[in-house]
Amino acid sequence: MPRDASDLARRLARDAEAVCRHYLSNGRRQGRYWTVGDVRNTPGRSMFVRLSGPDSGRGAAGHWTDAASAEHGDLLDVIRESCGLLEFKDVAEEARRFLSLPRPEPEKTRTPAGRTRGSAVGSPEAARRLFAMSQPIGGTLAEVYLGGRAITSLAGATALRFHPRCYYRPDEDSPTETWPALIAAVTDLGGRITGVHRTWLDRSGQDKAPIGSPRRAMGHLLGHGVRFGVANDVMAAGEGIETMLSLRITVPTLPMVAALSANHLAALVFPPTLRRLYIARDADPAGDNAVASLNGCAEAIGIETFTLSPCFDDFNEDLRRLGVERLRASLRRQLAPQDIVRFLDLATAATG
Repeated sequence: MPRDASDLARRLARDAEAVCRHYLSNGRRQGRYWTVGDVRNTPGRSMFVRLSGPDSGRGAAGHWTDAASAEHGDLLDVIRESCGLLEFKDVAEEARRFLSLPRPEPEKTRTPAGRTRGSAVGSPEAARRLFAMSQPIGGTLAEVYLGGRAITSLAGATALRFHPRCYYRPDEDSPTETWPALIAAVTDLGGRITGVHRTWLDRSGQDKAPIGSPRRAMGHLLGHGVRFGVANDVMAAGEGIETMLSLRITVPTLPMVAALSANHLAALVFPPTLRRLYIARDADPAGDNAVASLNGCAEAIGIETFTLSPCFDDFNEDLRRLGVERLRASLRRQLAPQDIVRFLDLATAATG
């Protein structure tokens, strides 16, 4: 079983084109190379990945160079950057998943209460266990937290739960702390939980917890998201949970998914029945790149796309500063005519 970076990189390089088609889907093959905008899967042609060559050394398969930035690396770097991963263990786990290799056996050591011995920390199994241990969001600090952000209707938001004492550890050398947390299930198209997203809260519920990383995800995220409603022919997609919940206040029957980051938004997997996609844009360069990437992927398979742009930095800020009615008026100018009738007018009638 491959356990080190060089072995994993060699195995990936033996099927370099398949790796590129999966993680650099905005590119295309040109002769012996795969070309794309950059290692983060931005559309373009400045990055070149060798699809064939020796296992190592000069001209090795899987090696890439970005002519615009002078960056270079191997296919493990592609997985890290395109998936937005930070730690090598997460990159290695994703590489093994792609290669259909088993994960290394976790050490069976004593663990804090609430974690099963022998369960890999951050695995989908651990994510499913955490979600099952959490409680419905109604009447909890998580509901208070979202209400403070003008998100006051959570009916049907079954992907969201609350844990009163969720483990938090700043790093491997620090002691474990517990904080209340908003827990969001990350699911695939079939509704199976593949991960969770945690937002740790302060003990009043008025803000995020005063810790270094109050938001973290665990499990398998690539292609999946936090879903509100079941998508059929029309869906909205965006980065953040609060962004999509803010839109849901205005158009509650429009199915939505939060991909959790710009990189993961760009890699979102579409339902096979999807015909029209609304992409909720965050007003920053990463958001613009994610919109361009997702738009290109959708249009390539015949899905009609519309970009929803906020008046301020994101749609939660719009909701808090403009209110529901003015946000609804802004969206009316951006939706397809048939969806104004189907989703927006019905929501307006239901709220009076």
